[in-house]
Amino acid sequence: MAKTVIGVFENREQAEKAVNEMRESGFDTNEISIVAKGEQRGNNGGMGMDTVADGTTTGGVLGGLAGLALGAGALAIPGLGPIIAAGPIAGLLSGAATGGIAGGLIDWGIPEERGRYYEEEVKRGKILAAVRTHEQKVEKAADVMRRNGARDVETH
Repeated sequence: MAKTVIGVFENREQAEKAVNEMRESGFDTNEISIVAKGEQRGNNGGMGMDTVADGTTTGGVLGGLAGLALGAGALAIPGLGPIIAAGPIAGLLSGAATGGIAGGLIDWGIPEERGRYYEEEVKRGKILAAVRTHEQKVEKAADVMRRNGARDVETH
């Protein structure tokens, strides 16, 4: 039976290290998901959501995440703004855009209260990582996340 391991990273570098370590230890990219807050174009020349088609925004936010950026997509979620999602969670979130990140996580068995907490963390600029995998690999995923700086690591 599949379970979900979820955790929050303070920055992209921590998330990159964790994803790379998971991939090197046998996790497939179809098991790993990342959600990060996107950036809106401003007068400072920052990346805008309109650059997703050429990969600029996706690459900037998730560029080093070992192939996950290839399946990434940008979504505008009411009350949250632009986000970038990569991996299997991207499909869940696009289908649950009105329910936000929490709505997508509920489909993976994450309780609504915890889903809302994780959504708030993304809103604050943190990076959410989730691994949906077999029960036998759950502890390994959680250990990799914790070793690479994830906090609030939970299994559901």
